[in-house]
Amino acid sequence: MSATATAAPIELRTRSGVSLFVRPAAPDDAPLLVSFFEQVSAEDLRFRFLSAVHHVPAGQIEAMVDIDHQRSENFLAFDAQGEMVATAVLGCDAAFDTAEVAIAIRRDRKGQGIGWTLLEHVAREARGRGIKRLQSIESRDNHSAIELEREMGFVARECPDDPSLMLLEIHFGG
Repeated sequence: MSATATAAPIELRTRSGVSLFVRPAAPDDAPLLVSFFEQVSAEDLRFRFLSAVHHVPAGQIEAMVDIDHQRSENFLAFDAQGEMVATAVLGCDAAFDTAEVAIAIRRDRKGQGIGWTLLEHVAREARGRGIKRLQSIESRDNHSAIELEREMGFVARECPDDPSLMLLEIHFGG
């Protein structure tokens, strides 16, 4: 069953023992996302949006909160003190065959297993929605994300249209 904006947060625990409380984004979360992205490093913003951005445009923020909770979902992750520490977007194609994931983590919360835990969560959600392939498009320079995804079983290959990018993909079932 897919999450909805009214779903209660679920608790996830990272390999390092950090408790995360994850819930779907809601329309009134736009200011929260603006504040969150101000705490993401410039390099990670470039990796997340695949372009040099200093501030995430309002239209992009709006797209992250105005979602249908079926074909798209934006999971917001909070720590035990209620601080937003990460976001993970899942976007499915119309046939629910292929989905893409994109994760961003606050610069002061990196290295705590948050990315791994959120990627596991998104992969479970994708499988639960019947997705057969989960993909991530990464800058070739984003070595930590590429390595993490490979450790989880994703296979990396060069993007056909842009050699500066890598397409990482994992297949589920059949």
